[in-house]
Amino acid sequence: MTKMPTIFVPHGGGPCFFMEWNPADEWDDMAEYLRSVPVLVGQEPKAMLVISGHWEEATVTVQSNPAPGMLFDYHGFPPHTYRLDYPAPGDPNLAARVKGLLENNGIRVATNSARGFDHGAFIPLMVAFPAADIPVVQLSLRADLDPAAHIAMGESLQPLRSEGVLIVGSGMTYHNMLVMMRNNKFRGDDNRAGEAFDNWLSDTLTNPDTGQRNTQLMNWTNAPSARIAHPREEHLMPIHVVAGAAGTDVGRKTLEDTVLGAVESAFQFG
Repeated sequence: MTKMPTIFVPHGGGPCFFMEWNPADEWDDMAEYLRSVPVLVGQEPKAMLVISGHWEEATVTVQSNPAPGMLFDYHGFPPHTYRLDYPAPGDPNLAARVKGLLENNGIRVATNSARGFDHGAFIPLMVAFPAADIPVVQLSLRADLDPAAHIAMGESLQPLRSEGVLIVGSGMTYHNMLVMMRNNKFRGDDNRAGEAFDNWLSDTLTNPDTGQRNTQLMNWTNAPSARIAHPREEHLMPIHVVAGAAGTDVGRKTLEDTVLGAVESAFQFG
């Protein structure tokens, strides 16, 4: 088995891929991208480690639940979306390996044997890997959302890529919900919100100088329209983890979409 890539995927809005929307095709391109992920990855993972923008802890925490349930951490959606299921097994052995790698690099780590999959994990995986037959472990963000710390987390996890583990960051490259909801209501105002930030992010992640890439990511608030794109950066930090795990692999953009008037992108390293 060759070394696995690391990927960042946009996970959409709540359970958007499993419900009616107006217009009906709003999320179609993103869903099609997610269905293409196994082909883009190029080989079947032995397991997946998911870093979601929907889990933060004061101490970085790894999910060690052998049979995670669903955390329906979205609100106001149709009743059937609270019956969705993604019965992929957990992997306590992988959780222990993740914990050890982080601790060996001086990062404090806790475990959580009860936590289920939040929608930042189960929603995109239901589209990308619908068979739910690959073990999945989640890793939390650090609640202070320190960019350097999240790059360091990823750097600690690099050995997993040679062990068949696909490291998946799940968030959104633009996450200003006030703007997106306004664009959804007033469609004539669609002006590709976040385009300047997305251009900066694309240039940064595809920079062949990976040291410079990480420095720019550490200083992401200096990017054009950074705080407009991310009033709070929890949906951006998974990118920092997968970029750290990428090592010297250069990123490439695998999706550029416009949903709810905002530019959303996906990236792959390796």
